[in-house]
Amino acid sequence: MDVRQHHHPETKVTTLIAYLSGGMENAQNEGADWRTDMTVWLKENLNHDTIDPVLESEKMVIAHDAEDYRDWKTTDPEKFKEFIRLLINQDLRAVIGKVDYLIVLWDESVLYGGGTHGEVTMAYWVDRPVFLVNRLSKEKLSAWISSCSTQTFYSFDALKETLLKEYKK
Repeated sequence: MDVRQHHHPETKVTTLIAYLSGGMENAQNEGADWRTDMTVWLKENLNHDTIDPVLESEKMVIAHDAEDYRDWKTTDPEKFKEFIRLLINQDLRAVIGKVDYLIVLWDESVLYGGGTHGEVTMAYWVDRPVFLVNRLSKEKLSAWISSCSTQTFYSFDALKETLLKEYKK
């Protein structure tokens, strides 16, 4: 068996990347659990990569020696704002310039934050598909967010069915 890799310039393989948007600040475990599950499912079923803002934020916390940044909200508000702006910039740059689509969990935890709203809006603005999993009642789903979304689902299973149809080769 020939194990050498052959370079074929006419064959460009691109791996799609999903951004996993949803509540963090007010979510249980910063919303890490559903993101981990979705990352594994996307890799195993579609060979798609993800950008998980929970993991990206952890990297930023370590890089900036900011393990206690939440305390800064009250002890050093300017330092807190400066650090949060780094996270905002990192997330929006990913949404605008690095990903092919967004998967968004819209639940109670997003209502008291702002990041998910901004990510969905920016994705809509730059024509990235937004696949929204809504856990609120239809009446409570924001018209703005709903209208920025490409498709709305009421379960991850329904989302996965659509992703398989859309992206499975």
